[in-house]
Amino acid sequence: MSIMEKVKHMFGQHPDQARQGVERAGDMFDQRTGGKHADRVDQAQRRAGDAIDRGDEGRRPGGEMPGRNAPH
Repeated sequence: MSIMEKVKHMFGQHPDQARQGVERAGDMFDQRTGGKHADRVDQAQRRAGDAIDRGDEGRRPGGEMPGRNAPH
């Protein structure tokens, strides 16, 4: 079992703790950067929370996330 599979399994069994960890990590990053990247950190926290809620069902074949590889 790969590390990613283990993490997904852990997130699936403990989604509240996973969300809490994402929040803490984002808050720590904000603190250490003086909030310089707060908008991006908040966006990453939302996406991570969505991924935790969704589990693996939102993935496309090949591991792509919907909307991630769209041209800018």
